[in-house]
Amino acid sequence: MKKFNIRKVLDGLTAAAAASSSSSQPGQRPPDSDILETLCSDHFQLCKTVRHGFPYQPSAMAFDPVQKILAIGTQTGSLRLFGRPGVECYCQHDSAAGVIQLQFLINEGALVSALADDTLHLWNLRQKRPAILHSLKFNKERITFCHLPFQSKWLYVGTERGNVHIVNVESFTLSGYVIMWNKAIELSSKTHPGLIVHISDNPMDEGKLLIGFESGTLVLWDLKSKKGEYRYSYDEAIHSVAWHHEGKQFVCSHSDGSLTIWNVKSPIRPAHIITPHGKLPKDGKKPEPCKPILKVEYRTCKSGDPFIIFSGGLSYDTVGRRPCLTVMHGKSTAVLEMDYPIVDFLTLCETPYPSDFQEPHAVVVLLEKDLVVVDLGQNGYPIFENPYPLDIHESPVTCCEYFADCPVDLIPALYSVGAKQKRQGYSKKEWPINGGNWGLGTQSYPEIIITGHADGSLKFWDASAITLQVLYKMKTSKVFEKSRNKEEKPNTDIVDEDPYAIQIITWCPESRMLCVAGVSAHVIVYKFSRQEVTTESIQMLEIRLHYEINDLESPDTDQIPSLGTSCQGPNSQTANSQSHPSTSSSSSDGLRDNVPCLKIKSTPLKQGAGYQAEVVIQLVWVNGEPPQQISSLAVNSSYGLLVFGNCNGIAMVDYIQKTVLLNLGTIELYGSNDPYQRQPKSPRKTRQTSGGLCDINEGSTTLDDRCKSPTSAKMSRKLSLPTELKPDLELGFESKSRDQHHNHHLEGMKQLKNNVWSMTSLCAHFFNVRDNSFSRSRSSSVTSIDKESREAITALHFCETYTRKADTCTSPCLWVGTTLGTVLVIVLNLPPGGEQRLTQPVIVSPSGTILRLKGAILRLAFLDTTGSLINPAHEPWREPNVQEEKEDKDKCRKLRPVSVSPSSSQEINETQYAVICSEKQAKVISLPSQNCIYKHNITETSFVLRADIVGLNGSICLACFCANGHIMTFSLPSLRPLLDVNYLPLTDMRIARTFCFTNNGQALYLVSPTEIQRITYSQGTCENLQEMLGELFTPVETPEAPNRGFFKGLFGGGAQSLDREELFGESAAGKPSRSLAQHIPGTGGIEGVKGAASGVAGELARARIALDERGQKLSELEERTAAMLYSADTFSKHAHEMMLKCKDKKWYQF
Repeated sequence: MKKFNIRKVLDGLTAAAAASSSSSQPGQRPPDSDILETLCSDHFQLCKTVRHGFPYQPSAMAFDPVQKILAIGTQTGSLRLFGRPGVECYCQHDSAAGVIQLQFLINEGALVSALADDTLHLWNLRQKRPAILHSLKFNKERITFCHLPFQSKWLYVGTERGNVHIVNVESFTLSGYVIMWNKAIELSSKTHPGLIVHISDNPMDEGKLLIGFESGTLVLWDLKSKKGEYRYSYDEAIHSVAWHHEGKQFVCSHSDGSLTIWNVKSPIRPAHIITPHGKLPKDGKKPEPCKPILKVEYRTCKSGDPFIIFSGGLSYDTVGRRPCLTVMHGKSTAVLEMDYPIVDFLTLCETPYPSDFQEPHAVVVLLEKDLVVVDLGQNGYPIFENPYPLDIHESPVTCCEYFADCPVDLIPALYSVGAKQKRQGYSKKEWPINGGNWGLGTQSYPEIIITGHADGSLKFWDASAITLQVLYKMKTSKVFEKSRNKEEKPNTDIVDEDPYAIQIITWCPESRMLCVAGVSAHVIVYKFSRQEVTTESIQMLEIRLHYEINDLESPDTDQIPSLGTSCQGPNSQTANSQSHPSTSSSSSDGLRDNVPCLKIKSTPLKQGAGYQAEVVIQLVWVNGEPPQQISSLAVNSSYGLLVFGNCNGIAMVDYIQKTVLLNLGTIELYGSNDPYQRQPKSPRKTRQTSGGLCDINEGSTTLDDRCKSPTSAKMSRKLSLPTELKPDLELGFESKSRDQHHNHHLEGMKQLKNNVWSMTSLCAHFFNVRDNSFSRSRSSSVTSIDKESREAITALHFCETYTRKADTCTSPCLWVGTTLGTVLVIVLNLPPGGEQRLTQPVIVSPSGTILRLKGAILRLAFLDTTGSLINPAHEPWREPNVQEEKEDKDKCRKLRPVSVSPSSSQEINETQYAVICSEKQAKVISLPSQNCIYKHNITETSFVLRADIVGLNGSICLACFCANGHIMTFSLPSLRPLLDVNYLPLTDMRIARTFCFTNNGQALYLVSPTEIQRITYSQGTCENLQEMLGELFTPVETPEAPNRGFFKGLFGGGAQSLDREELFGESAAGKPSRSLAQHIPGTGGIEGVKGAASGVAGELARARIALDERGQKLSELEERTAAMLYSADTFSKHAHEMMLKCKDKKWYQF
């Protein structure tokens, strides 16, 4: 019988709805029959894959010395488990309560977590996605401390009331055995001793339990006799306790920075009192009190002095000193300073048995924002190089990009240059946390993540096969001068701090071109090189991108000047090309003007192998106002062009010739085709004078007369400020003078007369831009912008497509999207390759094409006639710093033109499709006809934050993330809904800033300030995820117990065992109080896997676990059967013996 699939039925319904709602033009049949769409809803499923980075707000830590697994709990209830590099796991408690303590069942593949909501959980670590087996909720008492002895199934739980309860970890039920605080202290104290801060059993006698109370009282409790054997009292509060392995001494840490060492059988006073960091007075009195010692560990060595390791305890007069870990070994005391406050630390030892010499070899230190492992076996205590990706947050992440299916040579190239940046001085030993096994990864394609940071640095990460490893780091701030004191504060009034913070990253993996936009309105272009270079001076371009509004009447259409008319408007766009930063200048009334926010280094800059700065572009101050931050950025290595925009306008740079090609306000992009009824706004009165504007009917001057320099090769359109502010600015094309390019420029100027930007709307519309902040309009109306103060550039895309309806061939162009839902097309006329590309100008002209959608434009892409994605043209990467390769590159450029000029192109009748996605809707537009063949309203009540056109299963789709938390995908070109999952509500702007999709069904976002969460929306990846994940638990034999020796065995020495079952079982201890705690069954068995995976891999995983469980039950049954057979055989022997014994006896002899 054929299986009924409801998802395919829904596919059919949604396809029909999409077809009915699509806005096909009359007389044109949507080409749905021409393009075969292979994606359907069966290809999509959403699930989390892995989480990378440092656990945010850590609160507890535990280590399994046999399995070599480290567990970290956080204040938000999450668990992170680490094994060997590449083996990581993330779990989350449902309650999200903070983790206060973790306890491994050593070498059992289980973990107990104690939460701040007084709940205990037992985690099953024997499956790839750990799950909770049991939970126990305490109702009347608050949990403060837990202790689980090695190879014991009884967990001691201390509470705030000072009582000790005992939990069976197999059944997760309470024992009737309870140690009440009043019976423990008896008459040793007249007041309540406080909450329990420590519980541990004597290493040599499991029947003696040491209980530490906060007030400073300790009790050595005899479990068998149910009474306190010894009681110890000290004036200062206790924070932690540690045993000597022989069980004859223990050490306590106190709130006054002191350590007390007690002999077990001398409870009257401590054997030693030490204040390690306290100053000893000359009169011999007690040392001055210090800060509390929060934790202490006492570790012994077979050959050598013991280690006493503790955190805290510094003197109060050490103001500003960093947190420290102190290592006392014999007569030496080492103070290890840490970068962040210490949360917890653990000593890694050779044996799990507390009764044996521990032989410590390393200390794991959990800090608030880092994890440090100290090598105790080498002089100077060096740290291990951390192989986990825990330094994502080294500087706060401000943006990130995700690239899947990159060129295969990229990761080796980045790794080779990054290997030269590695620090020295690490321990030479192997990383000691090396448990678990790697998963069997089926994904073979390279993946790279780039993170931008607040200090201006970038990090490249290898993210292949759900792992993460840093490849290469770079600092963008090294090209700028840094102020040495507070008085030399730069002009960074845009931001109070972090002036180099990265906002936008644009990277072309094929050509390895990299562009970054920073918060100080600066853009840097980088090229990749494997060789180190010294740059004498970084080329800098300063751009005056500003739009100023004055309260003027809109002139009639026939009064608009022609191209040859000189018109000084209120708009100001200028560009200056410099190799060194400009000097500060001011306007007539003293306002800061023409000054960039950052100062470029004037001295030679040594640039290491990797990414090297090619050109720096900065927006400058205008009339006392700082430049607006950059909102969009695009680069094309084949064209040699860079373009960026903000809420004032757009600028285009030729980074090959180091010239500015385009510098326009957003309103000027429309020309005479502006569809919006813009209302005039009030000007800033102090800026307007009578000479500020020319009469638009004044006589015209020729274009050449108004050129700044006849040798200019840069075409930058600029409009002057009022003459009182900058009288020498005119409409023209200026650049750094190049006398040798004089003839080329004159030819370019002749060609430009017919292509230069239309000025018909120059004085026609004005709108207020005085409000520095702008909010995206959520209104569905596109005919009014009364509420919109500025129209920002939000999307930029270089491509080779049809620019006008009448085009018969494709040509290079730039598509521009704005916050008002407008898409405009700019035509690029590129010179031929080779030497001509270096000398002839790039001509930029309007196409007149305007398309409109609801909401701000987010993404633009193009499909060919088969529905395949048309990737932008790019240059293959070549080493830029080798002369021979430069010559080869020039030859290659001569042979292969960068682009085909429209005049020489052959006619192409193939249809292309433009995919445009805005905050509200998506459209597919047929080119060159510009007919909208498909339209889909993505959301009415929310708005799209991120949209990407991605490849999946050999096809493409549109993926969207909405502010209401929905993740959606749509087929292309029909925009048929394929996936809609309410995944994650937008609770933090961090998510909106960092969420990104990539190919093969991958996506990521910054889930916390220190962690990256990767997710997949691919059904295939979800099915294979179980195989790709690493295994935490591996079968390892428990080390042999320490040998007691002949004399210890003869005279009763050595560790004494205890039959806890006899003491704590229901038969001896009775039943516990039902109201004290509530047992909650978990989903750590087969149910946990059901939610973790589905499909074929999930079924296999469930079948495997079911077989394991069945095998375990069969094994138990076999053991029971064997036991019954043995019992029956024994009974038969006894019966036979009895029969033989009584065989000859008479009845009266019994």
